[in-house]
Amino acid sequence: MAKLGIAGRLAAWGERSRLTPLLALFGLLLGLLAAAITPREEEPQIDVTMADVQVAYPGARAAAVESELATPLEQHLARMSGIDHLYSQSRPGQALVTVQFKVGVPRAKAQTELFDAMASWQGSSAYGPPLINIRGIDDVPILALTLSGEGSLKSLADTLKGPLQNVPGVRQVRIIGAEPEQVELTLKPGAMSSLGVDVASLSRAIAAQNPSAQAGYRLGEGLLIPVQAGSFINDLDTLNNLVVAVRGGKPVRLSQLADIHQGPSVPSRYVWTRDKGQAAVPALTLAITKKAGENAVSVSQAVLARLDTLKAQWLPPGLKVEVSRNYGQTANDKANTLIHKLIFATLSVVALVLFALGRREALVVGSAVVLTLAVTLFASWAWGFTLNRVSLFALIFSIGILVDDAIVVVENIHRHLGMGKPLRSAIPGAVDEVGGPTILATFTVIAALLPMAFVSGLMGPYMSPIPINASMGMLLSLLIALTVTPWLARHLLKDSAAHPEQPPRAQRFFTWLMAPFLARRRNRYLLGFGLIGLIALALGLAAVEAVVLKMLPFDNKSELKLVLDMPEGTSLERTNAVLLAMARKLDAIDEVVATQIYAGSAAPIGFNGLVRQYYLRQQPNLGDIQVTLVDKHQRHRSSHQLALAIRQLLTPLTQGGVLKVVEVPPGPPVLAPIVAEVYGPDNAKAARTVQHALAATHGIVDLDTTLVADAREELWQVNRQKAAQLGVSPEAVTQALQGALGGITVSHLALPGQTEPVALTLRLPGSWQGQLANLMNITVTSSQGVSVPVGELIERQSRPFAQPRYHKDLRPVVYVTADMAGKLDSPLYGLFAAAGKLTLPQRFTHQPDTWTGAAVKWDGEWQITFETFRDMGLAYAVGLLLIYLLVVGHFGSYATPLVIMAPIPLTLIGIMPGHALLGAQFTATSMIGMIALAGIIVRNSILLVDVIRHEVAAGMSLDEAVVFAASVRAKPIVLTAVAAMLGATFILDDPIFNGLSISLIFGMAVSTVLTLLVIPLLYAALLRRTGQPRAKAGS
Repeated sequence: MAKLGIAGRLAAWGERSRLTPLLALFGLLLGLLAAAITPREEEPQIDVTMADVQVAYPGARAAAVESELATPLEQHLARMSGIDHLYSQSRPGQALVTVQFKVGVPRAKAQTELFDAMASWQGSSAYGPPLINIRGIDDVPILALTLSGEGSLKSLADTLKGPLQNVPGVRQVRIIGAEPEQVELTLKPGAMSSLGVDVASLSRAIAAQNPSAQAGYRLGEGLLIPVQAGSFINDLDTLNNLVVAVRGGKPVRLSQLADIHQGPSVPSRYVWTRDKGQAAVPALTLAITKKAGENAVSVSQAVLARLDTLKAQWLPPGLKVEVSRNYGQTANDKANTLIHKLIFATLSVVALVLFALGRREALVVGSAVVLTLAVTLFASWAWGFTLNRVSLFALIFSIGILVDDAIVVVENIHRHLGMGKPLRSAIPGAVDEVGGPTILATFTVIAALLPMAFVSGLMGPYMSPIPINASMGMLLSLLIALTVTPWLARHLLKDSAAHPEQPPRAQRFFTWLMAPFLARRRNRYLLGFGLIGLIALALGLAAVEAVVLKMLPFDNKSELKLVLDMPEGTSLERTNAVLLAMARKLDAIDEVVATQIYAGSAAPIGFNGLVRQYYLRQQPNLGDIQVTLVDKHQRHRSSHQLALAIRQLLTPLTQGGVLKVVEVPPGPPVLAPIVAEVYGPDNAKAARTVQHALAATHGIVDLDTTLVADAREELWQVNRQKAAQLGVSPEAVTQALQGALGGITVSHLALPGQTEPVALTLRLPGSWQGQLANLMNITVTSSQGVSVPVGELIERQSRPFAQPRYHKDLRPVVYVTADMAGKLDSPLYGLFAAAGKLTLPQRFTHQPDTWTGAAVKWDGEWQITFETFRDMGLAYAVGLLLIYLLVVGHFGSYATPLVIMAPIPLTLIGIMPGHALLGAQFTATSMIGMIALAGIIVRNSILLVDVIRHEVAAGMSLDEAVVFAASVRAKPIVLTAVAAMLGATFILDDPIFNGLSISLIFGMAVSTVLTLLVIPLLYAALLRRTGQPRAKAGS
């Protein structure tokens, strides 16, 4: 027997070793363990850390907030490391600076750096204390429980919050829509005026009579006794009888000056829930998040089990608790569905081998595949991945390539047995014969896939389970194919009678196919030019928009969100009325099951809302509608088709507002699908120009801008000279107006039955707030005790509403956002169509360099598309280079790798027409499939070239060797190709990964057929040109 190589020696060891079955069993147990302990989630967990730093600057206009507070704070925070972008918003009275850390920066590290930076910030004493909120993926609720029906919803929600917060794995329970409990003093202006008490003096009097403090210690009987001085007011009777002034020697009690009422504060938000065809009812929502690393499925199940217990024990029967979000359930359903697909994909590959080679060979291949999947699942858990849609799709996608090594090894053993060799002696030689090419081919696939793990931005870690899991699986499948598969073959296969080494039918077919090209150079040139022409035609499909380019396709979810921005200054009641009208109109959509309406508040955020900062939507002119759809298996229209229908149905109801239909993104979210960042000294005017260009572009929808529509505000300024003459302080006038228009919190009470201090608020009757004459007649008390109407002390001015000021990366910016709908449904086409209409300087990859004039930077989905395809293109190039180096190292030739890699561009002949035929968009997942094909298809070339080299070296003529190689390697090549295609068919129905599936199926089908023809001919031409064949070429 000839000396065995490393593959043959491994096979010989694995075939004989008693450790082999034990190691295989251990691998299976590890896989079962990983399946049990790996957390299940719907999406990959990515470290996307953002921090909001909010600082108040009372009384300052937006321009002053920007220049005096926001800009210096931005410059200070910009010194930190690990920052991706820095944003700020400057509004009257406050600044919000948002720090977006680079993807992958852990939350704890970001928090430490930010708090250290803020500790060294020296802000003015005029500013309020900074409020810092660190946010990340763990702030996205996995459960949303909507409460409606009988009883005090706020009290019931507070009662539920504690027990649910104590469920293991729960991070936070937040109540959305609840107004805090307060004691409201509705002032009596007439009584206050006659008794000479104004808002300022009343506030001071109440605060002075509600003190409590730890005074210290007194020494008594040798002990230190702690002393508490004073106590908080803890009942309404005490409050009613509180003496707040003395007039004419008689006490003036609080009940004489105000009506006292305990209850929820004046509504600043409304939350409603509505079933289809029913009236909307008031509601509250409990948004529940989980701790990092916890299993979303088990946490959500534990919370719902605790809720059922609480319902049975003491919740009132009239309380309705609706599960309006359950990402644990959707994650579990998705995981189970994908695991079933994984099983069926494995069975289909085994059935393929059963049909092609026989039942014993199918049993060997099936056992090897199951073992490979088990140890790959364990390796995935050890790497830190969870069971989510991407990691499971990676395993399904990998089925077709993980089985390749086992198929090639088993098929060659099968062929050697067919030549009459004894089983035990055939196995090492058969494995060794294909071992070298198989090892090389495995590393070429890894070389093509692994560079994708280094894609930057959000897309890199989001898709990283695909290259990492597939690469780990390939290595493990190679090891199993060279050790466990020979052991299985020895114990499951049987000796068989000899039959002809070359199947006559295959021999005759390839002789007939290749003879014209081997005989005449002209035919070979015609074949080459024909293939080049087909590649050009395939690429042309994208140019003529027969294949639409898009970052990621639309998903098909059971939820949608409607985001409404009413004009600045719109009252909460009007916003609420518009939202309720929209919710009623949704009854016309059959697939809508229920809605939750949020006026003046944001609905529970998703990953999309985290990045877009929807949690900041707390103004009265803003609102959301959370739309629940029928399960996707029970409807014909996708969620995207429903989004288009809903947008068309509801847009006429906006009453001057802007409605955005927000779908759950299939991948990394962005601010909006189309974003124009307008920089420069006159960016507001330039932003209007961009807005008009987008409005004039066909298919553009959801058009909006951060510019506030023309609105007015009033400045009520105290005439200081006149106030001084009358003995009135400007502070008293300001406090009187605050009490009249917004209310003033003067103190807090410790009331029984409340879990937190209750605010004590002064407010004028609602009837006074809407009448200017009443407001002007509010009185303040002078130093002489005379009541003076505020109308005599203020000067009213009307002025334009101050535009909020936005910065990105220390530069002023105005955002214009939009989406694309219609035939193309890809924002890139709308963006470039609008860009062609603008004369402004434009940048597509980085901020404009100019500071003197207006310029536009296009962002949104375009930016992530550019970064992703740029990085994937680089990964593709690196993969091709690594493949070239590997093949050069194996064959010792610079030209041979070029022949072996020739089929790579041939995949386009299948990929692009495949997308056009199925009406699918070419997306990032399509690109992943194309990159994977580069490594997979090279395997076939290596097998063919290796046979030709060996047969020519053994003395066979070149033409005979070419035909022999094609005929003898056609079966394993076709088997592995069909196996990959079968695995890909099980993800063809997924809206996100169908691009990957189409690339694999059509690219593999076309390139495999052409490889069997083109590679032998190309390699023969190379050998003729270099004069390497030793035997005379002949037929």
